[in-house]
Amino acid sequence: MDTPTPAETHLAQTIDALGQADFTEAMNRWLQAEIRQDNCTILAYFDGRRPLSLSRSATTNAVHRNFEKTYVAGAYLLDPFHNLHVNRAAAGVYRLSDIAPDQFHRNPYFLDYYSATTLLDEIAFVTYPARDISLHICLGRDRSSKSRFNSKELATAHRIAPIVLSLANRQWAGLAAQGDYSDTAVTDRLVASLARTHGIKLSQRQAEVAFFILRGHSSVSIGLTLGVSPQTVKVFRKQLYRKCAISSQAELFRLMLPLLSE
Repeated sequence: MDTPTPAETHLAQTIDALGQADFTEAMNRWLQAEIRQDNCTILAYFDGRRPLSLSRSATTNAVHRNFEKTYVAGAYLLDPFHNLHVNRAAAGVYRLSDIAPDQFHRNPYFLDYYSATTLLDEIAFVTYPARDISLHICLGRDRSSKSRFNSKELATAHRIAPIVLSLANRQWAGLAAQGDYSDTAVTDRLVASLARTHGIKLSQRQAEVAFFILRGHSSVSIGLTLGVSPQTVKVFRKQLYRKCAISSQAELFRLMLPLLSE
């Protein structure tokens, strides 16, 4: 008689742990048996409040060193995974490199924050356990292993996704949302905060362009999203930089990040 594989044994333990305090530990052990990872982060995104970290584990402290202070405080608004929540992307498996904007790896959020986490690759199981809430189970590879997920591991992620999502929906069905979210609300806040703290008066369109720049979109990508030409976007960018007395994306990031954290 065949005996259960380690992954099957850990899956059974995860099912047994549903509703218990040790559920996330059991799920992490099962996922590690299925897909080797260096770190795992389970995060809930809401519309009207900051994200909630439900579980974090990593082989190196650098991965989560500034997670609460920088990411949860406001930088999450620039993250491609948060954009999945905003756009209500279909439940499933997503790889960061597949969903990131076209200039993501050149923008200050990536260079100043994400690179410091030492993450090299990241995939997320995304589901919606309750209204206006998305649950992300993120598996990462960082510099401790110096490797990315291969095609076999990605195929495994897609194969087990229905089980992962079903378990997550049951475990976190009781999460409650608060308020509403929109990009307009964020840019309204940027306009108000810049005027109050720095005496800088941006138009709504200039603030929208700033927000897209911070998320890693090129002028072409911003133009397609806003329905204007890339040249028009460049005009708004020039106006934005002049009003803010800056000359680079890095300066824009340093100016705006504290305002996003308010």
